[in-house]
Amino acid sequence: MDPNLKLSSYDYFLPQELIAQNPVIPRDSSRLLVVKPEEGIDHKIFSSLPDLLLPGDLLVLNNTRVIPARLYGKKSTGAMVEVLLVEEKYPLCWLALVKPGKRFSMGAEIVFEDEATGAYLKATVVDKDEATGGRIVEFTVGNRVSFWDVLDKLGNIPFPPYVTQSEALPSQYQTIYAQKQGAIAAPTAGLHFTEDVFNRLAEKQVAIAHITLHVGIGTFRPVEVEDILNHEMHQEWIEVNQETIDKIKETKSRGGRVISVGTTVVRALEGTFAHHNALMPYRGKTNLFIYPGYEFKVIDGLITNFHLPKSSLLMLVGALIGRERLLSIYQRAIEEKYRFYSFGDAMFIAPKR
Repeated sequence: MDPNLKLSSYDYFLPQELIAQNPVIPRDSSRLLVVKPEEGIDHKIFSSLPDLLLPGDLLVLNNTRVIPARLYGKKSTGAMVEVLLVEEKYPLCWLALVKPGKRFSMGAEIVFEDEATGAYLKATVVDKDEATGGRIVEFTVGNRVSFWDVLDKLGNIPFPPYVTQSEALPSQYQTIYAQKQGAIAAPTAGLHFTEDVFNRLAEKQVAIAHITLHVGIGTFRPVEVEDILNHEMHQEWIEVNQETIDKIKETKSRGGRVISVGTTVVRALEGTFAHHNALMPYRGKTNLFIYPGYEFKVIDGLITNFHLPKSSLLMLVGALIGRERLLSIYQRAIEEKYRFYSFGDAMFIAPKR
């Protein structure tokens, strides 16, 4: 079998102490590993990013906003329950992961309340989701009360499962340009950006565009089949509007470079192209699986964090620079003690042109 199609070919050993538990302050003081187009790497600080880009380049960012999706409540029996909201099916109805899940049959009720603020929610289990093992829950809120306002009072921002000893504030797991509510995980490549970086990008005449991809639970789900062609990619909701499409076309028409800020932007842009087989706006779901051998249609470069072993995100980055080179760079990053994963350092894969 082609090694690029074997799950075991995307494994590497990461010392536990290199899993970042807290973000650096300020955000743009994180390290930036620069992957040169042909060979070699450089070690920079993220605040130097504007110096690495060219006038006329276009950065595309994901403006999704992480919601306080983790809730703690009680069953009618008094038993404590943890609920993670995964995806809004329609207003007040959500796919959720419930702990302990096996005890939740149809009609089971969970109450969430905060006596200090008077915030109150009730959820009723109305269905089961076979694909995730989760439950479909329908919320009841009081009259003249917004669900989102109550969720802000009762919910907690869900940090990734490998962040176990963090002192980070919820705002530190949110990009400074986050706008559209719906994600349960941050588009972490964007966490490094500051107003100062954006101001210097503007001075350099680097353009900015946005897409929306609401990061879901699938981001943390490992690939579990050795032949990755048998992997069933999770779906994520995306929106790429006409303004962003126009900016991409304009950039490409004058020889500029389109640089994706994060793997979520890659999936959104390439998924949009795959849906139409052309650069056109799209609003819907994508389950595009990108791995070595994929020919990129939209993006030229990528800013990203370091990803988990055997993950679809690692395969996506391997598609851009080659699996063997990627793993060699990861090994070097480990030797240089880069900080990994969501609160960790960044990598800039410079375009080939």
